[in-house]
Parts: sequence; structure tokens; C-alpha cells
Amino acid sequence: MTLVSIPANPVPDGAVTGTITTPDGAELRFARWPPPANRKGTVCVFAGRGESIEKYFETVRDLQERGFAVAMIDWRGQGHSSRQLRDPRKGYVHSFSDFEIDVEAFINQIVLPDCPPPYFALAHSMGGAVMLRVAHAGKRYFDRMVLSAPMIDLPGPSMKLPVRIVIRALRWMGLGGHFVPGGNAVLTGTSNFINNPLTTDVVRYARNAAIYEEDPTLGIASPTVAWADAAFRTMVEFRGNDYPARIRQPILMLAASNDVVVSTPAIEEFAYHLRGGSHLVIAGAKHEILQEQDRFRSQFWAAFDAFIPGTPLFK
Repeated sequence: MTLVSIPANPVPDGAVTGTITTPDGAELRFARWPPPANRKGTVCVFAGRGESIEKYFETVRDLQERGFAVAMIDWRGQGHSSRQLRDPRKGYVHSFSDFEIDVEAFINQIVLPDCPPPYFALAHSMGGAVMLRVAHAGKRYFDRMVLSAPMIDLPGPSMKLPVRIVIRALRWMGLGGHFVPGGNAVLTGTSNFINNPLTTDVVRYARNAAIYEEDPTLGIASPTVAWADAAFRTMVEFRGNDYPARIRQPILMLAASNDVVVSTPAIEEFAYHLRGGSHLVIAGAKHEILQEQDRFRSQFWAAFDAFIPGTPLFK
């Protein structure tokens, strides 16, 4: 299973790629990179909704320069992992617990056999939500986690009860495989840069769009009703008063002050109740901090460097 390379986004040297199969039959594409000479362990990178391994090549190089091996998967339903519906533009998941199955298969089949410890997680948006579920379930895969704009809640009226009721009703009506009301088949991250909600960096935005122009099969479009319902269920769980307090994993959350995709105040509130967590809001950044201008990315990496590798939690 090859990686898509374009001049503006070449594959980092040393990539090993392939596929694994989860216990419930999903086929996941993976990629891993060996550590440099000054090895510090392995960072497992978990992307957000609609993203693929290719979007994180720059991040892979940043981590390699810091002495880490890197490993990634495409979540089920996106990238070059198996799609759940006939229309490959529709990213579908029955429950976010399915993504936890993806993580466990990835850890057992790729990370533990082939990647040097200690292990750390770096996750974005939806990937951050999955990592919080993993930590809440008591799965001790990683010494520490860094979450970029984790999807703890949505801003504005998106999470209001009437919206959730409509989405749940549509799913009960058998419309889980349809796009959410107002959705369309345009691939995420390929629309015009002006007024985009993801980044203020025009060069990185164009680079990421060019990846999907080179291979449109990597991308997915608007959320499906089933994905939205599963996401709402997870975010409602996050609202539980004792949910963050039950997480014992050291976690650093990086939020963006100009995020209109996920709720920055919700990230701050959640982090406040974590037993071993902290957070930082990067002023001026939009949702995709790792795809942002260097002045924002440098703040992210300074926080990362201060937190990782840290002191191993389990010896």
C-alpha cells in the first residue's frame, strides 16, 4: 500500500507501509518511519476526520528531527483504509468505539512489534476525541498524549438538543448513510482558501488541497448522519462531570483561539478537570494548528518539546 507523493509534499525517507485487519474486519492502511540515531521512542499520530497519512508528512519530519520514530494509520472510512459505504466520499462509522478497535489493532500489530518504546500519542480533532475515549477506558498504550484542538464539543448551536434529536431521528429512519442536512460531496479541505475554517497559511492549505487533487480517493466529503450521531454521543459523554477526572493519563491539550470547528472554551473546561492534564490556547490560530503559519506552529512545538518525552508514567 503506497503513499501518495507530490513535489510539494514528498514522502519522508524510510517509510514502511502496508495494511492490517481489525478483529471486526476493517482494513487499515498504516505507515511507520524508523527512529533516527538519537532515538527517543515512538510518536503515534492520529489524524482528524477527513484526513489521511499524507497530510502529516511535514509533522513526521518534525518528529524525526526531534529523535522519534513515527507511526500512523488511516482511520476506517477515510484515507486508503476500507470504506464502510458504497460511496467512498462518505465517511461512516457506527460508533466511536469502532475507532478504539482501530487503535488497539494498530498498537498490537504495528507499534508493539516494530516501533521502539516509550510510546506517545499526538492526535488532532476527532483523533483527540478517540484518544480521550481510550484514556478514559484505562488503556495504557501511551506514556503521554498531546492533543491538537480535540473534538470535545462543537461551537455555537451545533450541539443543541434539537439538532441532536434531528440527527438521531434521521438515523432511526435508516438515513445513516446520507450526508447530514446541508452537506455535500465536495472533499473536505479542497474548497477556496478564502474564509476557510482550517488555517491561515495559504501555502500549506494549497499543499494539502493538491494532495487530494493528485488522488481524490484519499478524501471524504461532508459528515454522514451516522458519523454525526456517533460524534454527538461521544461529545455528550464528555460533558459528564466525572469524565475528565477519571482519566489518569498525562495529557497536554493545544487549542486555537480562532477555532470555529471545535469549541475552545470546552477544551479549556475539560482540561481544567483533568487530574494530569494541562492546556494552552494559541492566540490567532485556526483549527488545524499543525497546518498553520510557522509563528503558530512554533508555539505548538515548544509546548510539545516541554511535555514530551517527560518522565515515563509506567516503568
